[in-house]
Amino acid sequence: MSRIDYSVWDHIEVSDDEDDTHPNIDTPSLFRWRHQARVERMEDFQKRGEELNKGLGDCRRKLADAQKKLKELTISGEANSDLSKVQAEEKKLKKEEREWEKKIDEFNREEKKMPWNVDTLSKEGFSKSVVNVKVEKEETEEEKEQKHKTFVEKYEKQIKYFGMLRRWDDSQKYLSDNSHLVCEETANYLVIMCIDLEVEEKHALMEQVAHQTIVMQFILELAKSLKVDPRGCFRQFFAKIKTADQQYQDAFNDELESFKERVRGRAKIRIEKAMKEYEEEEKQKRLGPGGLDPVEVYESLPPEMQNCFDEKNIQLLQDVISKMDPTEAKIHMKRCIDSGLWVPNAKTDEGEEKEEEATYEEVKQEPEESKKE
Repeated sequence: MSRIDYSVWDHIEVSDDEDDTHPNIDTPSLFRWRHQARVERMEDFQKRGEELNKGLGDCRRKLADAQKKLKELTISGEANSDLSKVQAEEKKLKKEEREWEKKIDEFNREEKKMPWNVDTLSKEGFSKSVVNVKVEKEETEEEKEQKHKTFVEKYEKQIKYFGMLRRWDDSQKYLSDNSHLVCEETANYLVIMCIDLEVEEKHALMEQVAHQTIVMQFILELAKSLKVDPRGCFRQFFAKIKTADQQYQDAFNDELESFKERVRGRAKIRIEKAMKEYEEEEKQKRLGPGGLDPVEVYESLPPEMQNCFDEKNIQLLQDVISKMDPTEAKIHMKRCIDSGLWVPNAKTDEGEEKEEEATYEEVKQEPEESKKE
């Protein structure tokens, strides 16, 4: 049988019961003063603990709001300035959260070292302001990205399967059998999956996966509010949603519709960006020798010159050029050459300007030479 450790009783403050005082001192009054001073110290200490708890709670609420806003901005594709601002705010709040946790940890250690006394020994149970804080090293963006990538590579098929489920019971059973899926990485992958499906115009599938995305988000939010591991509370979510609690069901449906709208908006932005990139690639392919886009140059030409290129009629182009202001005609012909709309036949090695002028004169004078012939 193991021995009882009595060392816990080594630091007990019993000053109220001391009777070793000077005979001229009013011992009862001294004890009352000592007791009152100790009670005041304890109250001040307790108040400090409550203020630390309140500070940490406020910081965590602000951090949760910032993270929610950051996720919305990421999905909706808002301006980079807003996104950067929220990211900076999130980083600042995470730093504050660590500072609060450090202060509370120091407070808890200080409380453990405090001697027991008649007031604390006589209380039923324990009334302590200890906050059970698990201090974790903050992950860098690269570490988060690698963690997500590794998780998806391992469980992608299972996440997709969960995303296609429809019934509450099926979802609950699948998560019971695969509780490792109840995490932030699954929710993030489902969000990306929704956007991909919307881009591919698979709208019905997107809405189905969106439903499962909100299921996972609600489970994660419930875990945060209860301060427990999400794997330990997902059954509570299903129990609540299946009881047809109208207020809870309405909140779920509102969040689902809002999420689907954000997905559509994000998909639209992605499609527009892809189209711009494709158009830019096509533009680069068709640039002329002078770096100009023939389509843009053509659209900038006077209608009568456009008609010449439409009909591929050199004779008509020469007639139009001869009737134009020489300066304007040279500008248009140079742009046509730089874009590849017109390939000059001038044979000169005296520079671009002389080649341009020779081409202009060639186009202008060719009809007259044809007449002489």
